[in-house]
Amino acid sequence: MALETRRIEDISPLVSRVETVDNLDLLLEVLPLAVRDALLHEPGLQELLEVILDLGRPPEARYVAKTVYLLESLVSREELQFVVARVGTFTHDNRAGIPRTLHRISAIRNRTGEIIGLTCRVGRAVFGTVDIVKDKITEEQKSILLLGPPGVGKTTLLREAARVLADERGKRVIVVDTSNEIAGDGDIPHPAIGRARRMQVPSPDLQHKVMIEAVENHMPEVIVVDEIGTEAEALAARTIAERGVRLIATAHGGSLENLVQNPTLADLIGGIQSVTLSDEEARRRGTQKTVLERKAPPTFDILIEIHTRDRFAIHADVAQSVDGLLRGRPPAVEIRSRREDGHVEVSHLTTPPSLPPAEGLRPERRKALRIYPYGINRHRLDQAIHELEAPARIVSSPEQADVILTVRGQAKRQPKELRLLVEQGTPLYTLRSDTMAQMVKFLREQLADVFSEDQAALAEAEAAINQVLDHQRPVELTPQKPRLRRLQHELVKRYGLKSKSEGEEPFRRLVIYPV
Repeated sequence: MALETRRIEDISPLVSRVETVDNLDLLLEVLPLAVRDALLHEPGLQELLEVILDLGRPPEARYVAKTVYLLESLVSREELQFVVARVGTFTHDNRAGIPRTLHRISAIRNRTGEIIGLTCRVGRAVFGTVDIVKDKITEEQKSILLLGPPGVGKTTLLREAARVLADERGKRVIVVDTSNEIAGDGDIPHPAIGRARRMQVPSPDLQHKVMIEAVENHMPEVIVVDEIGTEAEALAARTIAERGVRLIATAHGGSLENLVQNPTLADLIGGIQSVTLSDEEARRRGTQKTVLERKAPPTFDILIEIHTRDRFAIHADVAQSVDGLLRGRPPAVEIRSRREDGHVEVSHLTTPPSLPPAEGLRPERRKALRIYPYGINRHRLDQAIHELEAPARIVSSPEQADVILTVRGQAKRQPKELRLLVEQGTPLYTLRSDTMAQMVKFLREQLADVFSEDQAALAEAEAAINQVLDHQRPVELTPQKPRLRRLQHELVKRYGLKSKSEGEEPFRRLVIYPV
């Protein structure tokens, strides 16, 4: 794959200077005195992520690279009430904040509604991160969708985008702020959004209504919204775009392929439909008669995949990228990376840098590995293939085989038939013994790219689990094969959450629910 890299001074003519404002002193003021003193004596305060106060347990501090108990004494009910009395009102999603800060206090309640645990999360306003895509953010009349897993800085970037468009471009910007994630708690927004106005959302399930209300009542030029995750919100986004209002929004996912396979959010990139072609058209295209096509123009013109805080992938023309994926052509992707010295480098890829092409979108299915077993138990090998659901099959003739599989003893004896097969150039693989475990190991090694899907599916599920625990709202995963869905179900169960498979194949996927 050709990869062209060049320095781009037009995007970052000066070294970016990233500044962080955390108002940490205001968070410390609401904590019990003993906990506050312990935090001040603990090194690395600027890397503090959250403080955990659970009834009957030692107070805990979580940092970027470590977790420590702050005291030997156990958290009491009085200490929990001390914090509750000093923060804002807890809404029905069990969240509160500190006015004009980005800190978030989340409550855990018992069955009678009494607070028995608090998660005090540090909120930081980071200035300067938008520079890597500032030219795209400020581009006139282009709606932008920011895509990435939890924790990569989507909300931080959204906050800066609102400030840049309102302050530097003089746009009428309205932030639709669910749970006060973007502009902080209280009636006065945090200075991090600049002159942008903020509309608070009383409940996550009302976000789509507030999005429409913002357009109808306040004449914005730009609407900024975090975490579009439901069909109603996707429909509201399309309605806003059709009214000529620009959208800057985020969604959960790893890549454009995730959205293409997600029936709920696919409308953001135009929607996907199955179309039956005529015989003549199918021959002309060189495809099957039934193909997937985009239903409508995308709601968002530009899609930015956030891989890390310093590495972004940009689809400058979403319609073109989606059409390419559906036809089995890799879309052109622009990669931007911020170096340690603050300068930005850009590289152009002809294949996506994140996940492999999505199942069902490849121009053809992966060819099964054809195995000719020599001197080993065929039934046992077939059972190993079946249990792993591996793309492999046993063939009865060595002329049909991609590989010959035997045991080490046979290879050492080199019977004439086996020697002739090897001389003809067919690859020979040997097992230490004729056991199921050895056959499974062989399949996993030969089909490592397939089984790497396991890690990707589990990583997506774990990110979604964290989102469910944080937001207490259902999260829908991308469609997966039955084997991968089983692994995801097991992982969800270990976290004490509930999951359900929904939809029809090949779009059947998990939805994870809070308890």
